[in-house]
Amino acid sequence: MTSKKIIENFLSEKNIAVVGVSGSGKKFGYTIYKELKSKGYNVYPVNPNAANIDGEKCYPSLLALQGKVKAAILVVPPSATKEVVKDAYSMGIKKIWMQQGSESEEAISYCKEVGIDVIHNECVLMFAEPAAFFHRAHRWISGVVGKLPR
Repeated sequence: MTSKKIIENFLSEKNIAVVGVSGSGKKFGYTIYKELKSKGYNVYPVNPNAANIDGEKCYPSLLALQGKVKAAILVVPPSATKEVVKDAYSMGIKKIWMQQGSESEEAISYCKEVGIDVIHNECVLMFAEPAAFFHRAHRWISGVVGKLPR
């Protein structure tokens, strides 16, 4: 289980890459991108198939962000997650959030082997404050049933 401290450390970073942002605005990566921007984070969209997102430069890969971020949220298929994590490691990124649906056991194991703090099975929007009502309610329910990180 992910610890509360790892989540707090992740969210203390103000420059965060979101890998897997869609240009259509219809997928969850885009929702995360917009929500974190509205909360004051410097968010860098990463998608090899988009030149820009909402008028801002979109990076083709995590490697293209060299030196700009120390944390990344992954919203990619599990089959792509380990390669993105390897790129993160090569850049010195030590904080990875695998959004629900992007997790792979192989990538999680790799993070643990190389010393990357990895968060998985959690939704970043439940913890990034101020959380919207839906996310606060989800967090509350998780607490009631004992599934909230401690």
